[in-house]
Amino acid sequence: MTSTAEPTLESLRARLSGTVLTAGAPGYDAARSVWNGEIDRRPAVVVRPAGAADVAEALAYAREAALDLSVRGGGHNFGGAAVVDGGLCIDLSSLQAISVDPVGRTARVGGGATWAQLDAATQEHALAVPGGTVSHTGVGGLTLGGGFGWLTGKHGLSCDNLLSAEVVTADGQILRASADENPDLFWALRGGGGNFGVVTEFEFRLHPVGPIVHLAMFFWGLEDGPAALRQARDVLETLPGEMGVLLAGLNAPPAPFVPEAHHFQPGYALLIAGFEGADHHAEAIRGARSGPAPLFEFVSPIPYVELQKLIDDAAPWGILGYEKAAFADGFTDEVIDVITEFLPRKTSPMSIMPVFSMHGAFTEPDDDATAFGGARRKSLAVNIAAIAPEPEPYAADRAWVREFWAALVPHASNSAGYVNFMNEYEEDRVRTSYGAAKYARLARIKAQYDPRNVFHHNANIPPAK
Repeated sequence: MTSTAEPTLESLRARLSGTVLTAGAPGYDAARSVWNGEIDRRPAVVVRPAGAADVAEALAYAREAALDLSVRGGGHNFGGAAVVDGGLCIDLSSLQAISVDPVGRTARVGGGATWAQLDAATQEHALAVPGGTVSHTGVGGLTLGGGFGWLTGKHGLSCDNLLSAEVVTADGQILRASADENPDLFWALRGGGGNFGVVTEFEFRLHPVGPIVHLAMFFWGLEDGPAALRQARDVLETLPGEMGVLLAGLNAPPAPFVPEAHHFQPGYALLIAGFEGADHHAEAIRGARSGPAPLFEFVSPIPYVELQKLIDDAAPWGILGYEKAAFADGFTDEVIDVITEFLPRKTSPMSIMPVFSMHGAFTEPDDDATAFGGARRKSLAVNIAAIAPEPEPYAADRAWVREFWAALVPHASNSAGYVNFMNEYEEDRVRTSYGAAKYARLARIKAQYDPRNVFHHNANIPPAK
């Protein structure tokens, strides 16, 4: 920042209730850090707003100073979209207030809150909203891209449960978006990502969940992969729609519920979460035992907040991460062949292939009910992730991800996958994710609310011309 810009920066500080940080200031390095340790970017200015009015001032300053703009919610995006070199980062980490109405079963959530914080607040009343599967993910980014996890079969996507949002648009307007107010913007926010403004508050519908739920995990070695995946396919055909299901190709963690002899063993884990009681869960998982015998299994009641943290250790803050994804219509023989060919080739024990079953309540809305970039039919969200603490295995597994994904694409129903599972935001991939009609509608709404494409560090949808 040159000296001629300093007076403008000082005037920004004077207009804000929040904080302005520049290089060298206490808190600056924390504000520019993100989950993916590969990302090391240095914004010229970081603004930590105290509310929507501060966000509007930050947007005005970025426009006056001709600074590129990014928005940081939880900072969990693989591609590091939250921070931009030499630009202005709006860091929402001060906006973490959560208010729960247990009678009305709603929650208002600050744009900088994490799912761990929201789950803790709602579980005080045995309530929850569908979130992700890593608790230190930000509520904002996950919801704006769609948001799926353990509760998706029972209650849909995070964005399906969004009732309203407070949004600061590119020109500094502070709007409420809901089914009744600015409904076009509300539609776009539910899956269209961060393209349309800065969301400073979310209002969610809550559902009775927990506090105790039920989890089963079955683990097979690589040699049983083809049979285990076909068994998983059969299980998914008969499993009640309200169950949460994750199939992961991974190395078994050194966790207390994993026999020591199998710590770090590569293989396939089928995880099934139930929310209707122990007997219902026990009956539902019976089919998982009718095929090849797993090397081990774990079946137990578990607090819902712990279920939400189950994968946290597999994705620690500061790790190196790269991913590609696709949607598939199921575990076809061709998909199984690709998975069992490529999973054994990974180098890092932390690299993982999580496959999320999209079923039940996910399939109930029409495809165009929200902007979510995926068909609302029973399907699999396949994610291939290189995760490593060191550059050498990380580089090897980045190549592995690309080769694995390229082999999967011919058998995918949507080769672009979920927008929240993107490292690179190639325009054709973003367009493919949404489909032509939905992409065109989003571009028209973008032209209305952000005609200059101020918000472009994301799965960007350029404004229609």
